[in-house]
Amino acid sequence: MKIYNTLTKQKEEFVPLEPGKVKIYACGPTVYNYIHIGNARPICTFDTLRRYLEYRGYEVTFVQNFTDIDDKLIKKANEEGITVAQVAQRYIQEYKTDAEGLGVRPATYHPKATENIDTIIEVVKTLIDKGFAYEKDGDVYFRSRKFSGYGKLSHMPLEELDAGNRIDVSSQKEDSLDFVLWKAAKPGEPSWESPWGLGRPGWHIECTAMIQNYLGPTIDIHCGGQDLVFPHHENEIAQGECYTGKEYARYWMHNGFINVDNHKMSKSLGNFFTVREVAEKFGYEPIKYMMLSAHYRSPLNYSYDVIEQCKGALERLHNCRDNMDFALKNAVEQPTQGEDAFKKAVDGYVQQFVDAMEDDLNTADAISALFEMVREINTFLAVPRSKDAISYAIARFDELTNVLGLLYQRREQNLDAEIEALIEKRQQARKNKDFQTADKIRDDLKARGILLEDTPQGVKWSYQK
Repeated sequence: MKIYNTLTKQKEEFVPLEPGKVKIYACGPTVYNYIHIGNARPICTFDTLRRYLEYRGYEVTFVQNFTDIDDKLIKKANEEGITVAQVAQRYIQEYKTDAEGLGVRPATYHPKATENIDTIIEVVKTLIDKGFAYEKDGDVYFRSRKFSGYGKLSHMPLEELDAGNRIDVSSQKEDSLDFVLWKAAKPGEPSWESPWGLGRPGWHIECTAMIQNYLGPTIDIHCGGQDLVFPHHENEIAQGECYTGKEYARYWMHNGFINVDNHKMSKSLGNFFTVREVAEKFGYEPIKYMMLSAHYRSPLNYSYDVIEQCKGALERLHNCRDNMDFALKNAVEQPTQGEDAFKKAVDGYVQQFVDAMEDDLNTADAISALFEMVREINTFLAVPRSKDAISYAIARFDELTNVLGLLYQRREQNLDAEIEALIEKRQQARKNKDFQTADKIRDDLKARGILLEDTPQGVKWSYQK
C-alpha cells in the first residue's frame, strides 16, 4: 500500500514497524459541543483506513482521544453552571451517538486527557530536565528553536511559522515561537498538582502523553485534519521526539477541508452544520457515503444536491443487495451458463477495489469499482441463477461494503407470518383472476411500508424507501 506522507510530501510504500501489526493515532474531538460535518470527515476517513488494513490482514491498534480539558469546555461549563467534567461526559456521549450513526467503529482505546495527567507531568518534567522546556510563574513552555527539526512537517521556514503561530505572544516566553506545555491554574478552573504548582495541560502535550501510554515511543500512522498540521502536529513531533529521542510517527495522513455550497464552513456565514442536524434531514449513511465519495486529501463540497446524489447512490447499493437476497431465495439447483465467467468478473472488480485502496486510500475509485460490480450483478441476476454463484457475489459485495463501512443500516428483511400470509393470499387471488382483491392487498401492504414487485422469478418485496 502507498500512503501520501505529509512529512515527506510524497507517496511512500507503507511498511509497518512490526510485521502484521499497525499502530494508528487519530486526533479526536474537543468535547464541548456536537461534532460538525468537518469533524466527520477524519472520523469516517480513518475508520475506513483501519477497516481496510484489517481487511488486508493487519492487527490494528487504533487510538482516538477525547480532549476533555480546554478553554472551550471551561467556557461552556461556566455558561451552563455545571462542571467541566459534566460538559465533557455529555458530549462524549453525543459523539458516540453520531459515530455509531455514521457506522464508525469504536477505537481500540478512547483515552481522555484528564486520565493521563501523571504521564503529561512526567513528559513535561523530562523536557525541562533535558533543557527543551522552561517554567515561568507556573507556566511551562517548549523551546521550539532548540529542536532542530521544528517545521519539518509543515515545510515552512521558522519565520513564517512564527507569524502564523496561533498561540498568543506572552511576555513570559523566551521566544514568540515557544508554545505552552502546562498552564498555571486560574481561579475557578479545574487544576492538578504538579512540580510547578496547580495547573492543567496545554493542548499539544496531551496527545504525546497518550501516544506514549497506549502505543509507545514510535507509531506507524498519525492522522487528522489538514488544519492540525500546524501548530498541533508540528508541536507534537517536537515535544515527542525531544522526550524520547526517537522518531515520533512514520507516516502522517491529513484529510482535506469541507466546504458548504462551495464556501468555507463558518458560523459567521450561517453555513455551519452539525452532523446531528444533517442526519435529522437526510440520515447518517448519506453523510458517510459523501465523506468517502472523494479522495480524502481533496477538498469536499457539501450541498443539498450533493447529499441527495449520495442518497441515490446508496439506494442503488441497497437495491443490489436486496436483489441478491431475493435471487438466493429463488435460486435454481444446478449451475447456469456463464457462472464461472461471472465469478471471474466479480473477482476483477474486487481487484480494482483493492488497487484503488492501495493507492493512498482512494475511496472514490474504490466506490467506482463497487458500482461496476453492481452493474455486473444486476445483469447476471436477470434470470434465475444457482445458489453457489449468488452466494459468491453476496460474499464479495459484503466484503467491499464492509471495508467502506456502508450498508450498515440495512434492515433485516424478515416478514412476520401475517404479512407472508397476505402475500400468499394475493398470489392466489391473481391466479384466480380476482384482481380487485389482489390490488387491495398490494395497497394495504404499501400503506404499511411494504412494496411488492411482480417479477418472472416471483414476487419481490422491499421496505419503502
